[in-house]
Amino acid sequence: MKLIYTDSLVVGAGLAGLRVAIASKERGLDTLVLSLIPAKRSHSAAAQGGMQASLGNAVKGMGDDEDVHFQDTVKGSDWGCDQEVARMFAHCAPKAVRELANWGVPWSRVSAGPREVIVNAQKVTLQEAEEAHGLINARDFGGTKKWRTCYTADGTGHSLLYAMDNKAISMDIPVHERVEALAIIHDGERCHGVIARCLITGELRAYVAKSTTIATGGYGRIYEVSTNAIICEGIGQALALETGVATLGNMEAVQFHPTAIVPVGILTTEGCRGDGGLLRDKDGYRFMPDYEPEKKELASRDVVSRRMTEHMRKGKGVDSPYGPHLWLDITLLGRKHIETNLREVQEICENFLGIDPAKDWIPVRPTQHYSMGGIRTKATGESPQLKGLFSVGEAACWDMHGFNRLGGNSLAETVVGGMIIGKYVADFCENNSLEINTALAEKFMQQVQTEIDTLVDGDGHENPFELKHAMQRIMMDYVGIFRNGPELDKAVAELKALLERSRKLGIKCKKRHANPELVEALRVKRMLKVALTVACGAAARTESRGAHAREDYPQRNDRDWLNRTLASWPDANALEPVLSYEPLDVMKMELPPGYRGYGIDNAIAHPDTAKREQQITQILAELGKDADRYQRQAALMPFELPPSLQANNERLSDTLQRPSANALGEKS
Repeated sequence: MKLIYTDSLVVGAGLAGLRVAIASKERGLDTLVLSLIPAKRSHSAAAQGGMQASLGNAVKGMGDDEDVHFQDTVKGSDWGCDQEVARMFAHCAPKAVRELANWGVPWSRVSAGPREVIVNAQKVTLQEAEEAHGLINARDFGGTKKWRTCYTADGTGHSLLYAMDNKAISMDIPVHERVEALAIIHDGERCHGVIARCLITGELRAYVAKSTTIATGGYGRIYEVSTNAIICEGIGQALALETGVATLGNMEAVQFHPTAIVPVGILTTEGCRGDGGLLRDKDGYRFMPDYEPEKKELASRDVVSRRMTEHMRKGKGVDSPYGPHLWLDITLLGRKHIETNLREVQEICENFLGIDPAKDWIPVRPTQHYSMGGIRTKATGESPQLKGLFSVGEAACWDMHGFNRLGGNSLAETVVGGMIIGKYVADFCENNSLEINTALAEKFMQQVQTEIDTLVDGDGHENPFELKHAMQRIMMDYVGIFRNGPELDKAVAELKALLERSRKLGIKCKKRHANPELVEALRVKRMLKVALTVACGAAARTESRGAHAREDYPQRNDRDWLNRTLASWPDANALEPVLSYEPLDVMKMELPPGYRGYGIDNAIAHPDTAKREQQITQILAELGKDADRYQRQAALMPFELPPSLQANNERLSDTLQRPSANALGEKS
C-alpha cells in the first residue's frame, strides 16, 4: 500500500481548492492538492461574467455596501440561505477582489468621464467620477440593486484561475494531476484522508492528512445537457455520502441558467443581459417586461428561466431540430463593446453556431447550470458529522445560496469561501495531531481494490455508458425547471432501478491502467446516488422555493418548509437516501422572510416572522438614531470571522466624504 502523508489535503484544483491550499501553505503547513486534470483546466476557468463584491467604484455602484449585497443574496436565495454565512461572504468579498488584483488579476477598470451604456434597451450616458479613474469597474447582473459584478471582459474565471494557480506555483504547492479520489478514509467520527486512483497507471494510493477539503465542484453532469464541464459529476458529494456519516444539504436545489446556446448547452454569460442584451421570442418580441416589469431580463436566474419556459409553452419559442428556443439579442451593444467585453461569447457563437453576435441573434434556452446543494458544512466549512472533513465552493452546502444563487456570487464564493474556510482549515491542522492506524487506510484501500477487481474480472453485464445516459435523460425529463409529484415519483423509481442494475456492471476493456470504461463504471454508481438525493429531496419538498419550482405546490411555504434538506446514505445496500431536515431559525435572522419582488406574493408566512420583525424594530429603536450601520448589524445578527478578515471595508464614497488635510488646516 502506497501511503502519502500531508497536513492539509485538498481534493480539487479549481479556484476554491487552490485558495484553501494557499491559506494552508501561508501557515507553513505541508499542503497537497489532487486534481483530475491540470489545475488551469479546472471548470472555474469557464466562469465568464464576473464576481460580486460591493466596491462601489462605478457610478451605478455608488451607495453599495455589505448590507445591500447581503440583502440581495438573501432575497436571491428565497430565504433558504444561512444568513450568518451570507454576512461573512458579503463582508469579505471586497477584500478578496483586492487581494486578487494584488496577485495579478487584470480587472476591467473605470475610465473617468462619460461612457455610453445600454439600460433597458436605451442608450444612456454615464459620467464616471475623476476620483474613480483606474479603480475596479463593475457591471449589472440579475437580482441586484447595484452594479456590483467585477469583471475582466467576459473571461473572469479564466483570469482568476490563472492568477490563483500561478500564486500556488510560486508557493511550491504540489498538485497531483490526473488523480481521482474514490473513497474517504474515516473511522465514523474523524476523516483521515482519501483513497485515490492514478488515471494513467491505475495505481491506488492512500493520501493521509490532518484535514481533507473536498473542492470538486458541482454535479451538473447528472443531467443530459449542462453548462458544466464534463468532470462536474458530483463525485465529491458522492464520496461524502458513501461515508454513511456525512450529510449532503439541499441537493434538490439545482439552478438552470437562462442563456445557454442551443443545442450544445455552452453558456453565454449573464453579462450579455447585464450589459443590455435582450430576450426575444419567435416574433422578435421582447417578452420579459410582460412578466417582470421592474427587473425584466435582469430578474434572478431562476425567475428568468421559468418565464422563458412559460413563454415557450405558449408556443412562442422558435422551432428547431433540437426543440424550441428563444433569442438572445446583443446586437444593440455594438461590435466594439462585444469585441472588448464579450469576446468569449463572440468566439463561442462563431465556433459553435457559425454566427456573428454583433449582427445575429443567439439561439438560447434554459439549461442546467449550478448546484446550490452539496456537502453540508458549518460556517467554518467543516462537516458537522465528520471531524476533519471540510468542503468549499460548489461542492459544498456552506450555505450562502439557499435555493437560488445570484449571478456573480459563485465565482465570488470560490475565492471568498476559500479565503475564509482556508483559515479555519489551517487552524484545524495546527490544533489537531495526525493519529491514524494504517490498518484503517488499508481497509478502505482494499474496498476500492475489490470494487475494481469485480468490474474487471467479474461476470457483470450492465453497460456503464448506457446507465449514465438513462440517468441523465431521467433527470432532464422529470427533475428539471418545473417539477411535479407524479414525474418526481417516476424519476425516483426509475433511478432506483438503475442503481440496482449498477450493482451488475461489467466492462469489456480489462485494462487496469488508463481505461476510460473503468473510470466510467467507477463513477456511474456514485452519480446515481447523487441523482437520487436530488430526486428524493425534490419529491419530498412540497413547496416552491427559488430554483425548486413545484407546479403542484406553487407557493413558498415558510410555515412548513423553512428548513434545509439533509441527505445521508447510512446503509450501503440501500436504494435511496435517508432524508432529514434542519430548521432555519427565523428569530435569529437579520432579514426575516418576505417578498422577493417577483410575480405575486403568495408565500405562506412562518409564525415567527411577524414576531421577529417586531423584535428587530425594538432592537433598532433601543440603539437610537446615532448608531451606525455596523452597530445596527451587530445588534441584529452578530457573525464571526477569522481576526485578519474582520476589518471594515473602505470605499470610494468613504474617501470622498472624508475631509481633506487642507480643509482641516493641516499642511499638505
